[in-house]
Formats: sequence, structure tokens, C-alpha cells
Amino acid sequence: MNITIGILIPFLGTTLGAACVLFMQNELRPRIQKALLGFASGVMVAASVWSLLIPSMEMVSDMGKLSFIPAAVGFAFGIGFLLLLDQLIPHLHMNSKEAEGIPARLKKTTMLVFAVTLHNIPEGMAVGVVYAGVLYGHQASITAAGALALSLGIAIQNFPEGAIISMPLRAEGMRKSKAFLYGTLSGVVEPLGALLTILASGFFIPLMPYLLSFAAGAMLYVVVEELIPEMSEGKHSNVGTISFAVGFVAMMILDTALG
Repeated sequence: MNITIGILIPFLGTTLGAACVLFMQNELRPRIQKALLGFASGVMVAASVWSLLIPSMEMVSDMGKLSFIPAAVGFAFGIGFLLLLDQLIPHLHMNSKEAEGIPARLKKTTMLVFAVTLHNIPEGMAVGVVYAGVLYGHQASITAAGALALSLGIAIQNFPEGAIISMPLRAEGMRKSKAFLYGTLSGVVEPLGALLTILASGFFIPLMPYLLSFAAGAMLYVVVEELIPEMSEGKHSNVGTISFAVGFVAMMILDTALG
């Protein structure tokens, strides 16, 4: 039951964020968008380090100075995996006029949703692999409280992501209810990805350190490739930088205090 709640918490964050479209009349201002993107980036970077990479190396501490190997290998594969998805899945990022991925005749709103869905895949994997670590007996490196901290941290950064996808859809002329639905559906991949990762991890328990760092690499790819560039372009870039620091510290405190 605790695991079920844990993997649903990030989805709740997306849903609440998407619900902003039901109560707000106008599109988010650029300064607010940058602040939200910066905060989300900070949370994801801190989560990648404290909740994924450090536990990955702690699990193989008996390797001594070579304990970095699983973390480095898994991280590289995580980057490569998201790079591949980025090249294959047709999607359109906010404030961008050119679609990425395989050319496809899709609506602009559909590709905007695909972009956020692509971001959510590594977050779902991260939650899933951490709870798998708890479920299959890696409590020495991953505690239930630490897994909950990761879920809460991702839920916090999912709130602005939900708003960032639903509000532009509304601005494109979509009905509020439909924009809310699309924003919510963009987060469905997280609990599904988490569940599939937990199920798959049962067959690859010895590879748990690699799976943790794989999720970290995938998350950081999203941050470096998409979130930080969107946060930094144009005016008000300092707002994004400050928000990044706030998000990083908030997630670091959350993981350390609960972990």
C-alpha cells in the first residue's frame, strides 16, 4: 500500500498543477515560467545526486575505489536512452516553432503534451527503481523514508510542469476542461513507468546500482537538454537561476531529513 501511494504522489503533483488552468484566466508570465522551470531543474538535479547516484555507489561500497563504475556506466546509458527517445518521439517544446523527433503530422497541442510526457518518463523510472530498492531488500542504501522523499520532491516539481503544459494549451484555444485533461494525462506515464520499473527490477536485482544511476542519467538529460535552456533564454534568466538554487536546496533538505 505504501509503495502504491508513493508511486502515485508524483502523478498527484502533475494533476494539481494542471488544475491551475481551471482557476487562472491568463497564460503564465515568462518570469513565472522561468521560476517554475528553474525550481523543477534544481529538484531533479538534487534528486539525481542524493536519491540515485549516491545510493548507487553505496550499494557497491565493497568495490572500494571502483564503486563509481556502476554509477558511471548506468548514468551513461541513461543519457543515451533519453537521447534516443528525444530523436524518435515527435514533440514540440514550449516557445519553440520547430518540432523534434521523427517527422509526423500531429497537432501542435499533441506534440506539446508529448514533450512533457517525454520529461516524465525518467521521473517515473526514478521513483520505480527507488521503491524497488526498498521492496527487494536494499534498505541499507535506500530507506522507505528516502523513497518517499524522492516521490515528494518529484511531485513538487511536477506541479509547475502540470501548469506549464495546461496553461499554454488553454492559450492555444483549447477548452479549460480539455487542457486540464491533457495536462493530467501527460503525467500518467510516471506511475505506469514506476510500476513497470518495479516489476522489471525484480528480475535484475544485482543490477540495482546500474538502474539507479540509469534513472539519474535520464533525469539529468532532461534538465540539461530542455529545462535549463528554456529557463535561461531571453530576459529574467536570473529568476530561473535563483529558483534552481531554491529547488536544489529544498530537495537536498527533504532527502537528507527523511532519508
